[in-house]
Amino acid sequence: MLSGLLTQYKITRAHGIARRYFVVNGFDGALTMLGLIVGFHVSGEATLSVMVNTSFAVTIALGMSGVTSAYLSEAAEKRVELRELERAMISDLGDTTHGRAARLLPFVIAAVNGFAPMIFAFLIMLPLLMVYVWKVPLAPLETSFGVALALIFMLGVYLGRISGVFWLWAGIRTLLIASATALLIFLTTLRGLD
Repeated sequence: MLSGLLTQYKITRAHGIARRYFVVNGFDGALTMLGLIVGFHVSGEATLSVMVNTSFAVTIALGMSGVTSAYLSEAAEKRVELRELERAMISDLGDTTHGRAARLLPFVIAAVNGFAPMIFAFLIMLPLLMVYVWKVPLAPLETSFGVALALIFMLGVYLGRISGVFWLWAGIRTLLIASATALLIFLTTLRGLD
């Protein structure tokens, strides 16, 4: 059974697709949480309870959005690809390895697409949770902001390694994107208050 799953995984080239979804949606989750943290900081009025509950809500929404959007789009794409292959081969491939692979891939991609932003979002909100639940003596927003930047930098490093770009430059590039995002949120939020 395991060898059959591995064969299906290879046929669909799921590794490359899953890696892309992991990075893209991990980045989305991290930037979304970064924006939330900056928004909390700028407002200056959100209680720790509100911050934790809002962060949980955003984390769940990111996960559900990732799972459902990826499943629906990948399932549709794989059905189209399988139909085209069946037309070319003039054969029904529903019960073949290709057919099973076409049905399996959307589930794999949906899981990666949903869990990646949830994991990143949860790691970023963890300092808030630690202060709220366990009374750990941290500056919650500042620590969450630092975790967000560290995770975004690590995603850049990972992308650099995959693409053969110098890891430090790749990490700095993603940090610049995160910094520009935080600055834009900060400036537009301050203007909205005036």
